Amino acid sequence: MHKGRLEAFSDGVMAILITIMVLELKAPEHTGLASLRPMYPVFLSYVLSYVYLGIYWNNHHHLFQITPKVTGAILWANLHLLFWLSLIPFVTSWLGDTHFAATPAAMYGFVFLMAAVAYWILQWTILHSPGGNATLAAAIGRDVKGKASVVFYAAAIALSFVNSWIACGIYAFVALIWLIPDRRIERMLYGRSDQSAG
Repeated sequence: MHKGRLEAFSDGVMAILITIMVLELKAPEHTGLASLRPMYPVFLSYVLSYVYLGIYWNNHHHLFQITPKVTGAILWANLHLLFWLSLIPFVTSWLGDTHFAATPAAMYGFVFLMAAVAYWILQWTILHSPGGNATLAAAIGRDVKGKASVVFYAAAIALSFVNSWIACGIYAFVALIWLIPDRRIERMLYGRSDQSAG
C-alpha cells in the first residue's frame, strides 16, 4: 500500500494535538505583565510538550522517507503511536494546572514512555515487513538514544514522587538529547542518492 494517506493522517493528528494544547493557554483577565506570572507552569508544560511533538513529527517524517510502502501491521502500529501522542494535551494540561504535582508529573512521563515504546514498535514493524528495510536497519544501528530515553523516562516516573521538578528536568533533558540533530537517516538517504548518482 502507498504511504501517502498514513503520512497525511499522522501530520493532521499532530497538528490538531498542537492546536488543542495552545487552546489550553487562557489569556489572563488583567493587562499587566504580573498577571502572566501564575501561568508559568502552564506555559512551561506547553513548551516542553510542543518540543516533544515536534521531535516526534520530525522523526516520523524521516522514518517514512525511507519506508517506501506500508502494510496493515504498519498502519496499526502507527495508530498505536498516535494513540499515546493524543494523550499529550491531557497530561500537559494536568501537569501545568497542578503546578508540576507528583502524580501528574508521573503520568506525563508514563505517556512519553509509552509513546517511545510505540515508536519502537512502529520501527520494528517496518523492519519486519515483507522485504524488510535494510536502510532503516543500518540507520538505527544499536539505537542508543532510543534505549537511553526509555531508561530516563522510567527513572523520572519514579522520581516524580520524590521531587517532581527533578523528574520534569529529566523529561527536558531527554527532549534536549533528541533536539540535537540526528542525521542517521539523512546520511543513509543522501549517501544512497550520491551512490546512485555516481
